[in-house]
Amino acid sequence: MHHLPRKHPHRGLSPRELRDLQLRVRTEQQTPEWKTRYAVRSGVEGTVNEFAHGYGMRRCRYRGQGKAHIQHVLTAIAVNIERLSGLPPTEEAPTPRRPTAFQNYLDQREIPRPKSWRTLGS
Repeated sequence: MHHLPRKHPHRGLSPRELRDLQLRVRTEQQTPEWKTRYAVRSGVEGTVNEFAHGYGMRRCRYRGQGKAHIQHVLTAIAVNIERLSGLPPTEEAPTPRRPTAFQNYLDQREIPRPKSWRTLGS
């Protein structure tokens, strides 16, 4: 019966093993496949970091798994809304809404409509 040599559980790699491992890993890191995989991982880690540090997700505000889950889901929704609001506008302009009855009334009487009714009192 062949036995594998027993290594001491607290013993690390020898300097030669460590150097060989580092060279192998550094060579692998230069391949396009590794870079593609790492780009995905980097994006995920960035999002996790944003949640942990930017939104205080290391601590729950509520007790209980159900409430903690709701906090996580609502925070994720808020982050998605925040990210979407920062996107550049799409190429196609949205179709304009149909005029309201009041806007038709103004148009029929050739009364100019201000862009925002909030600016009337200023």
